[in-house]
Amino acid sequence: MTTRLVVYERMGCHLCEDMVATLAEWRKELDIDIERVDVDRSAELAARYGLRVPVLVCGDAEVCHFFLDLEALREAVSEGESRKR
Repeated sequence: MTTRLVVYERMGCHLCEDMVATLAEWRKELDIDIERVDVDRSAELAARYGLRVPVLVCGDAEVCHFFLDLEALREAVSEGESRKR
């Protein structure tokens, strides 16, 4: 079953683009779906994340920020799969 991830990002952020591009490379293997959310479209999100973008979230848990942590992502996907069963 596909795991839904959210990337909180900011337009024009090279770290954000890098994370999304790397996630796209792992999309099929990890069976993930990626939603991109621009933090600047919401005052609440802009206040919550500030300059700490990108932030990768799986469910209610933050997986990583700034750079993709593949090990943490694999763990989050695995835990998500376990909860779905």
